[in-house]
Amino acid sequence: MGDRRQFLQNSFAAAGCAALAPLYAPSARASTSLKLVPLVGRLALVEGAAANIVVASSGKELVLVDGGSSVDAKALSKLLDAHYPGQMLRAVFNTHWHWIQTGFNATARARGVDVLAHENTRLWLTTTVHSRWEHKVYPPQPAAALPNRTFFYGPQQFEFGGSKIDYVHLDPAHTDGDIYVRFPEENVLVVGDVLAPGRYPIIDAATNGWLGGINGALHTIGEIADANTRLIPGSGPVAGLSQLKEQEEMGVAVMTAMGQVYRKGGTFEEFLAAKPTADYDAKFGDPSLFLQVAFDTAWYQVNPMGGLSTGEPMGAGGRPGFGRPPPGRPPAGRPANAGGQGQ
Repeated sequence: MGDRRQFLQNSFAAAGCAALAPLYAPSARASTSLKLVPLVGRLALVEGAAANIVVASSGKELVLVDGGSSVDAKALSKLLDAHYPGQMLRAVFNTHWHWIQTGFNATARARGVDVLAHENTRLWLTTTVHSRWEHKVYPPQPAAALPNRTFFYGPQQFEFGGSKIDYVHLDPAHTDGDIYVRFPEENVLVVGDVLAPGRYPIIDAATNGWLGGINGALHTIGEIADANTRLIPGSGPVAGLSQLKEQEEMGVAVMTAMGQVYRKGGTFEEFLAAKPTADYDAKFGDPSLFLQVAFDTAWYQVNPMGGLSTGEPMGAGGRPGFGRPPPGRPPAGRPANAGGQGQ
């Protein structure tokens, strides 16, 4: 296992170097010119930041879901002051640990504002993350920039404006700390980078992301969404259920093809030869890095008793066999830090 893990870590770097700029360019393009766009009801979307930011307003209070990059922090503060004079920021949610989502944390904490997240998000921000697949190292963040209200298991609720905001861990997917934040009254779900409408999703191999988990997370979100639900991805335009289903179908097709190759002891080259994304490349773009990282991280999800998970629900027979575990649930015995820092 040790030799295989080292091989995978090295392959992430080799596969990722050439393709990194377009994937994480938003962090370099973080803008100080932000625009507030009404979404629905109490909600608005901040455009122009390194990542999508959702603002909820009720009475004299505000809540943010994600905060953009640290480069955006001053401009975001000015925007909130200009559009919501006299209203106090009460809480910031982090959908996951990435810096283009958590860059406002330090500003919020300095004002005495709570930052809410899954515990894994806080933990990744406290340590050095060796992201070999993108050939980058993320140093620890200062204590003043960390979430101060975290949870491990179970659905959570936050009282706001006489109603409740739901936030729930999605199991390892894009990262191992992904949450969705749901505003039931507005029928809006903020889902972070689990959803990547119109493009191939980023699988953060450094922090336990994997494609089967993304598929499972999309299935979970799809179960509570309807045709009128607005889905807010980590970046890009507002999406709907049809776009979520399209990505889920693509992901399951890729995992199914991958599972067939794994079962035969095949190679990555044989997996590519099957052209698992042929039906989607014209719309989603170049799949090269996506397929490489998806294939490599799947190694950690192989269950000798059940094969390789696709993220789909259990089959009609109720047996979690090949490609049919509970959605988003990694096989038993998976190392807690599989695919992680690899010290």
